[in-house]
Amino acid sequence: MHDYETMHIGIAADHGGFELKVQLLDALTSADFRIKDFGAWELVDGDDYPDFIVPLARAVSEGEITRGLAICGSGVGACVAANKVPGVRAALITDSFSAHQGVEDDNMNVMCLGGLVTGSALALELVQAFLNAEFKAEERFIRRLDKVAVLEKGKV
Repeated sequence: MHDYETMHIGIAADHGGFELKVQLLDALTSADFRIKDFGAWELVDGDDYPDFIVPLARAVSEGEITRGLAICGSGVGACVAANKVPGVRAALITDSFSAHQGVEDDNMNVMCLGGLVTGSALALELVQAFLNAEFKAEERFIRRLDKVAVLEKGKV
């Protein structure tokens, strides 16, 4: 279990994830999480998910943010964009097992959600599983992540 006073959460969404972002932001703020909002700050139909997701992903990669929540309509675009930033391990999550297992085994640091396909109650459950999980750091998991790091450096 993490110390929520030291965990710094980032959240970002485009128009497709805006409503869910607002709901999660309210819930997490009420639960005393430290949260940085990377936008969108107002609903603008047709805005572009990379404009919000990439700054969030960079903040995670640079260590400014402990864990990120990236939301677009389906969650797919947010996941694609976040994973282009070196050091980010993002996944589109739709179930509680993957929300915690992705952190425990794969050191996932950005969880992507689909604002048009995941209801707010389920999303909050997924976020709680994600934020409560800790990387196991077992040799086999580290070995696998080392192989992924080689891919990021383009040495394939």
